Amino acid sequence: MDNGLLVVISGPSGAGKGTICKRLREVMKDLKVSVSATTRQPRWGEIEGESYFFIDEEDFINRINNDEFLEYAKVYGNFYGTPKKEVFKQLEAGNDIILEIDIQGALQVKKNYPRGVFIFILPPSITELKNRIEGRGTDSKEVILERMKSVYEELNYAFEYDYVVLNDEVESAVEKIICIIKSEKNRAIRKKAIINKIREV
Repeated sequence: MDNGLLVVISGPSGAGKGTICKRLREVMKDLKVSVSATTRQPRWGEIEGESYFFIDEEDFINRINNDEFLEYAKVYGNFYGTPKKEVFKQLEAGNDIILEIDIQGALQVKKNYPRGVFIFILPPSITELKNRIEGRGTDSKEVILERMKSVYEELNYAFEYDYVVLNDEVESAVEKIICIIKSEKNRAIRKKAIINKIREV
């Protein structure tokens, strides 16, 4: 059995990563989700164990020291991290996993697990990005200003990814990502087991 595919979805805050990942899960029923841990407070509608694992900072730091994260980062004053035990368990079982994380975390994953597929989500424009962040109604004006200052620097990291997908329309963006996943699953390097089996016959 081939190992599963780790698909990392990343990009600037407000680019629409969450909406895209939600739609991907609706369309691709077998796609597993990696649930991240965070020290930030839950937003309205977020569910413990489904949206995030919400833990305090002391617990998070203990897990860092125990090497329990595939990646972690401190973003806007809060820690975020991907528990690696469950991720590797699912991949080894042949399940595909989608991981929605910030740019810092994605680059760590690429360093620690380069076999992943890394997709950078672009917003249609800076203006649209700002409108999306403000439309959430969850961040203060100071936080929004800080995020917008970071956008131009974050866009430079797009060249570190395997693919860039413009999120001008959700269904179109999702369709492109599905095509990427299907193509990646058929790369020769991911088909060693099948190739070797045929050679043995």
